[in-house]
Amino acid sequence: MLTITRELRDRIVAHARADHPDEACGVVAGPEGSGRPERFIPMLNAARSPTFYEFDSGDLLKLYREMDDRDEVPVVVYHSHTATEAYPSRTDVSYASEPEAHYVLVSTAEGNGADDPYEFRSYRIVDGVITEEDVQVVEEYAA
Repeated sequence: MLTITRELRDRIVAHARADHPDEACGVVAGPEGSGRPERFIPMLNAARSPTFYEFDSGDLLKLYREMDDRDEVPVVVYHSHTATEAYPSRTDVSYASEPEAHYVLVSTAEGNGADDPYEFRSYRIVDGVITEEDVQVVEEYAA
């Protein structure tokens, strides 16, 4: 299960909406071994595409060095789907290289419904196998 603060969830959704109609992407880093997403890091979709996202290789290298210096890991890797449901595509699965990460997808497609104007779903993707997991949104993490 992914436990995430309302603030982080809202920031991911806001990034997805701001980059629409292109896919948004980013990372939420957390202390190594904690499994707790803490530091929101929006990234630029180098593909600038409504159907595909790609982290800029230079930005990604810089991010991993920074996380290493801070004893952090990518707890959440997120991106948006602009015209389809929040479910990993074959391309998403092929790019999933962090077996411990939660892969969050946000759908900003029209027609999600007035009561739920976006989908926010989380998955584990390990060795090509997709497993959806529950998302618990909290105001703050327990001490």
